[in-house]
Amino acid sequence: MQNPYLPHTEAEITEMLKEIGVSSVSEIYEKAIGKASDIELKIPESICEYDLLRNFRELSEKNVNFQEYAIYLGAGVYNHFIPSAVFELASRGEFLTAYTPYQPEVSQGTLQALFEYQTMICELTKMDVANSSMYDGASALAEAVIMANNINGKSEILISKAIHPEYIEVVKTYSRGKKLNIVEFEFDNETGRVNLDDLKSKLSANTSCVAVQYPNFFGIIENLKEIRNVIPENVIYIVTTNPISLGILEPPGSFGADIVVGEGQVLGNPGFFGGPGFGFFATREKYLRRMPGRLIGQTVDSEGKRGFVMTLQTREQHIRRARATSNICSNHAHNAVMGAIYMSLLGKKGIKEVANLSLQKAHYLAEKLDKLEHFHLKFSGPFFHEFVLETDLDWSEINQYLIEQKIIGPLELSRFYKEMKQSALFCVTEMNRREDIEFLIGRLGAVFNEINI
Repeated sequence: MQNPYLPHTEAEITEMLKEIGVSSVSEIYEKAIGKASDIELKIPESICEYDLLRNFRELSEKNVNFQEYAIYLGAGVYNHFIPSAVFELASRGEFLTAYTPYQPEVSQGTLQALFEYQTMICELTKMDVANSSMYDGASALAEAVIMANNINGKSEILISKAIHPEYIEVVKTYSRGKKLNIVEFEFDNETGRVNLDDLKSKLSANTSCVAVQYPNFFGIIENLKEIRNVIPENVIYIVTTNPISLGILEPPGSFGADIVVGEGQVLGNPGFFGGPGFGFFATREKYLRRMPGRLIGQTVDSEGKRGFVMTLQTREQHIRRARATSNICSNHAHNAVMGAIYMSLLGKKGIKEVANLSLQKAHYLAEKLDKLEHFHLKFSGPFFHEFVLETDLDWSEINQYLIEQKIIGPLELSRFYKEMKQSALFCVTEMNRREDIEFLIGRLGAVFNEINI
């Protein structure tokens, strides 16, 4: 029997099954996990509520957590202080139970919160318009690439190798269906910045867009003006950025960016186990109708009173289906509301202070570690709050040693770059106290003897 929630006909389903070489939908599941009758469910005997809660507590205590450990791991998810008011306000029932606000007459609170969120994202990025959030930073970048292709019809995507490697993989996945050609260009091994000569050599008449990260995956602050000068005017300039860094860095919009995206987790959302966060997406007014996702607009009601509504919905998948500008029909709106509350609480001065503290503490740590025996900074380019440290020791052994000292150490870059076996990415935020930083310096200073290398 056809599932009433799926739009496919029986004939279409049969055709799809034939294409992949199976006779039924059930066969797909059976090949992956076996027949239901063959699966042994290893479920323990029931226990009382008290014992159950105790078991869960014991399991939770096996996790490494941000409260008990000093954190020097970033790479896309960051440990920032979140004021208690963020959770208190975001946990109100009006936000937690709100569905997509199609009926504005009963959704003014959610709509206004998202409208203010959009406004603040525009102020941070210096762009004209922002949507009311995406799934995450990686999918926001992928949507930006698709949008660029929709704007100019060109299929070649130039993307910096200094962008988060997981973001690049998501872009490749999104682009496969549209048969876009993803071309990666190099970063300079000395500065860590984009290799402009390599970028120039890969530009062509079929280039749709150029995508860079600011600060990039290694924490290095790219020269967006120089990159813009290299890119032809008819090529879309995409920048993915850390919004906290924009508290002190000149925003991408000032350097001619056409689309600015990024991960919003740093704006009032905890790290959890890597999610959920939300993606932010901003662009120029002339590309407004090409922008994916939902847009909240301001209007007046029949009595002339200020009000808010969802607008330009005809771009969306749930209305235009295959002709939509994007397949995103949901988003992380509640996470974006938390972002709006966080930005409202901190204001311009607060976000600038968080950025300044992160930068100053990161530079202090980098300077100290660069003077230690066996360690040195890999790149000479200016950095924000992340930096790459090289060693002639084994980073996996060092990180295991640091965990025993209640320190979550840096990201081993060999995970993404085989040629960087001796490199690791450190991150520092305002949450790293002076005494914790000094303790880390001391531990790494003694690590050669401590782990018996």
